[in-house]
Amino acid sequence: MGNWLTKARLFINDTINELKKCSWPERSQLFESTVLVIITVLILAGFVALVDLISMKVISFLTM
Repeated sequence: MGNWLTKARLFINDTINELKKCSWPERSQLFESTVLVIITVLILAGFVALVDLISMKVISFLTM
């Protein structure tokens, strides 16, 4: 039973050490990236909705 506990502790310690090596973005960089992602998602959602609408109209026209 101690073997898996030792492995788990080692994994957690290694993970913490690796996270300390990471360079984390500053607040302004994080905000800019978040805004960019939200804008991109909105544009993509609009595009998908437009393609869906056009496809629905074409299929409706062809099946009438």
